[in-house]
Amino acid sequence: MDTALTGEQDAIRRTVRELLHKHCTPDAVRTAVLTGPGYDEDLWQRLGGTLGLPGLALPEEYAGTGCTLVEQALAHEETGRALLPSPLLAGGALCAPLLLALGTPAQRAAHLPRLATGALTASLVLPEGTLPLALGLTGEPGTPAADWAGGGRAGGIQAGPDGAGGWRLYGEAGQALAAHSAGLLLVAAHAGGYARSRTLLFLVEAGAEGLVRARQTALDETRAVGRVELRDTPATLLGEDEDADVTAALARTGAGAAALIAAEAVGAADSALERTVEYVTLREQFGRPIGSFQAVQHRLADVYVQVQSARSAAYYAAWEAACGPEGGHGVSGGVALAQALEALRLAAGEAVQLHGGVGFTWEHEAHLYFKRAAGDELLFGPVHRLREHAALRAGLFGAQGETAQVNGTGSRGEVTV
Repeated sequence: MDTALTGEQDAIRRTVRELLHKHCTPDAVRTAVLTGPGYDEDLWQRLGGTLGLPGLALPEEYAGTGCTLVEQALAHEETGRALLPSPLLAGGALCAPLLLALGTPAQRAAHLPRLATGALTASLVLPEGTLPLALGLTGEPGTPAADWAGGGRAGGIQAGPDGAGGWRLYGEAGQALAAHSAGLLLVAAHAGGYARSRTLLFLVEAGAEGLVRARQTALDETRAVGRVELRDTPATLLGEDEDADVTAALARTGAGAAALIAAEAVGAADSALERTVEYVTLREQFGRPIGSFQAVQHRLADVYVQVQSARSAAYYAAWEAACGPEGGHGVSGGVALAQALEALRLAAGEAVQLHGGVGFTWEHEAHLYFKRAAGDELLFGPVHRLREHAALRAGLFGAQGETAQVNGTGSRGEVTV
């Protein structure tokens, strides 16, 4: 892996940063999240139609740029730095790879070019609270569908044939990224009943019969989430094969998405650190800037180390998902995400505290980062689950089914794997 950025990669990062620095200030963020879709639609058209950000890693035949996940991670780092409210993560990081991997040629041709230019937004709809599990970040990709997609029993979203070669969906799901305003929904639904339990992905167009959507209140308003109700709603199977390995496709998507979410968290943490460093060099106490106090310097140095470590992990995870060697344990995405979420939580916490009294007011921009840190861990974590699953997949606790001895300071126990 070459850690130096190419001229093209540096240009991508610089272009996105300059655009967002101009049009995505903290005040602009607060204004955008109060709109119906939860983001600035004019800015989204610049990012999609002009820069082609949603299609950065899509093939050129689908109006994409043909770059790799590494370039996409650099762009996501800049969107995280600005706390950009947008449907980029939902459509570009989650839905587009699934459409590319499982969709029929007709489905790809119909949806991917519009996703690449931002003309179409999309959302991956899963049972509430199951996103990291379904993406293979906190659970084994081969986990039976019953564990997270309804399992033929109450809960989740159920799919059944409509008698005319199509499908009908029934159920509801909450906390789906950008689901309230997306033009296309990729819905994970349980099919086959208890006897032939399996999870399939379906395409549901906005405005479909029986589709009811509403935006949900969230701690982090920069990541708009919605609730979806499907009442005997017509849907189209994603792909042609009902026996397609959807869990494996979700896990492959999860490896890349984890790297992109980690990059966003790194960007946000770095921005929070920069703003805090700038503040402590200006704020004076006892006749000198508070940044000159050794205790403050040590705290910010700890944040800096965490952010740089998380950036390295995120870049490596993006490289491995894009062009790394085949095989391995496939754990770098989860590890990078855990490291980045932890770095953002630390950076946001220090930003609130070191800004003093003003930092504790909800109106201060430090709380935008604090809410992003808390919201991301709720959506994609928690950190200890990400690390635990990565450790299990890497075999750190022994082979599956065995019992490993865990030695701690002053204690000794057993962990059943």
